[in-house]
Amino acid sequence: MGKPLPLELRRRVVTYVDEGHGHREAARHFRVSPRFVNNLIKLRRQTGSLEARRQGHVGGGKLERHAEFVRLRLAETGELTLDELCVELEVRGVSVHRSNVGRLLNRLGLSHKKNSTGQRAAASRRAPGA
Repeated sequence: MGKPLPLELRRRVVTYVDEGHGHREAARHFRVSPRFVNNLIKLRRQTGSLEARRQGHVGGGKLERHAEFVRLRLAETGELTLDELCVELEVRGVSVHRSNVGRLLNRLGLSHKKNSTGQRAAASRRAPGA
């Protein structure tokens, strides 16, 4: 997501429109999109301010309340697969995809792919049928 345009530019665009120029004319003059000008005027009408709204998702998602549960389960059992965590969360009433659980583990600083030395877990070297 891009950064919001500077407040000074926002002020100049609104002043230009307030002087009687059209939104499309202001967009051409300041080399911004007509949609930006429309949204800027709408923002001023709604909030009285030209400050950019907060970007991105507010909050940590639906798994945020279950983060401590996931942390405790991993501490108890040592290792769980993403699918096993999905099943345990579903028992708690949360339907979630394994990629969301993986992102939660990443935010918590927990790894589900590598061992403590940073190496991939080795495959079993047992003979077939043993």
